[in-house]
Formats: sequence, structure tokens, C-alpha cells
Amino acid sequence: MKPHAGIRVTTLLLAAAAMMVIAWLLLRLLSSGGSAVPDPGWIGGVAMLFLGAALLIGGWQVRKVRDGHPNPVITPLRAARTLVLGQAGALTGSVLVGWYVANVLVLLPDADVDSQLARIWAFAVHAVIALLLAVAGMVVQSWCRLRPRDDEDENGSDHS
Repeated sequence: MKPHAGIRVTTLLLAAAAMMVIAWLLLRLLSSGGSAVPDPGWIGGVAMLFLGAALLIGGWQVRKVRDGHPNPVITPLRAARTLVLGQAGALTGSVLVGWYVANVLVLLPDADVDSQLARIWAFAVHAVIALLLAVAGMVVQSWCRLRPRDDEDENGSDHS
């Protein structure tokens, strides 16, 4: 039986692209009706950075146990939860990248206005931070992946 490969980069790219298209359409509809594109709050960027750092810390602990450094705090259940959190962080980051890029695209025609240019840069910074969250999630997923055991290969335990 082939183990599950986990979240793939193509999945993240598709999620980001889908969110970007949907958000762009909705934001264009709202802005054509006279509504302004909402400003990105700084708290969102801080929250994404905090989540990414927490994911990396948890993933690093699981990686150390996986590599043979015992830690009684890291149980198999905690390792599994860390894996799922890493995957959730990757998906969340990719969807947020799509959201922030859509905001940039909606504001881009008014980039010659200084106030709009400042907002474009704020959304671009948030998109980069969201990308970092997605990357952190993928790194944690790779750190939580179990390596195949040597005895499985020798016994020919191919269950296909």
C-alpha cells in the first residue's frame, strides 16, 4: 500500500488561483458599486507570522523525535496533530495568497495614486507573509513524514 503523499504544491497553487479568481470577481463587483477595497490590517500579518513560527517549532520537535532523539512530550497523537496543522497552515497560506493578490490586482489600475499605491504595497507584503505561512506548512509536513524502514524493503512487503 502506497502511503499518502500529503498536500502537494499543485494543490496549493490551485487553491491560490481559485481564491484569486473568485476574490477578484467579488472585489471588482463591490468596487464597481462604489465600495472600497478593505484595508489589510496589520494584525493579520502578525497572526500569520506567529502561526508560521509556531508550526515550525512544533514541526522541529517532531522531526527531532523522528530522527531518533527521544522526547516524552511528543506522542504519536501530537505528531499527527502537528502534521495536520502543518497541512492546514499550507492550505490557509495559499488561499490567503490568492486573496491578497486579488486585492492587489483590483487596486493596480489606480497605482498612480499615492494612497492606493501604499495599499497595494500593504497587500503585497501580506501576500508574501501568507506565502511564508504556506511554505512553513509544507516544511512541517515534510518534517513529520516517516521514513521507510529498512526491514520493510528487505522482506518484500509490497502490499499492492
